[in-house]
Amino acid sequence: MPNYRLTLTFDGTNYHGWQLQPNVLTVQEVVERAVQETVGEHVGVLGCGRTDAGVHAENYVANFTVDSELAPERMQAALNSRLPEDVVVTHCEIAPDDFHATLSAKGKVYRYTVARGSVRPVLDRNFVHWCRHPLDVDAMRQAAECLVGEHDFASFVTEYSPEKDTVRTIGRLDIETEGRYIRITVAGDGFLYNMVRAIVGCLIAVGRGQRSAEWMKEVLDARDRTKAMDTAPAKGLTLVEAVY
Repeated sequence: MPNYRLTLTFDGTNYHGWQLQPNVLTVQEVVERAVQETVGEHVGVLGCGRTDAGVHAENYVANFTVDSELAPERMQAALNSRLPEDVVVTHCEIAPDDFHATLSAKGKVYRYTVARGSVRPVLDRNFVHWCRHPLDVDAMRQAAECLVGEHDFASFVTEYSPEKDTVRTIGRLDIETEGRYIRITVAGDGFLYNMVRAIVGCLIAVGRGQRSAEWMKEVLDARDRTKAMDTAPAKGLTLVEAVY
């Protein structure tokens, strides 16, 4: 049976993340519904990882295996005709039989966008976190340096996370500006629950002058979530890609 690999873009505003959950709408639910309407049977769709409620994705990878003769381009068109307007399949191909969207992934890249200024954003309000206070970007960059590499990120994971191993590797953490926007890009081999948003919350505190750049290393070394700042809102976060 063919193993269809999908690349999806979705606006996560109206969804409680990717993974199926009872009594709430998720991206996985609408994708599996579209697949079922296309092939005539329920098929489980595997995703490259969880996303929090309200988080977006540019190149989210998923796959499913089904007894179908549809060519990838026809499968893509069929799914897109059945998906809601805030979810779209941007690419479809036949993957090797052993490809698994979750287990085959080697890492992920996330981007968090902050909009600065006294005037709140309107047209892109669902995709950025508005910070009306001035932010010292150089201080934020200095604070971020200590996070690159392999570390125990226990200070940046929600206390309700089931993860036992909190060691992860961040390959790069870039902070760039474009007009009023600050874009924080984080690439790593894996991320803990709320990890990127917790890091961003701390970086914003440094940018506002509430904490020093050196304080970030103290938080990292503490391995204690209570030492960090509040988690940044979900809407500013986008999964850019999964790396294979």
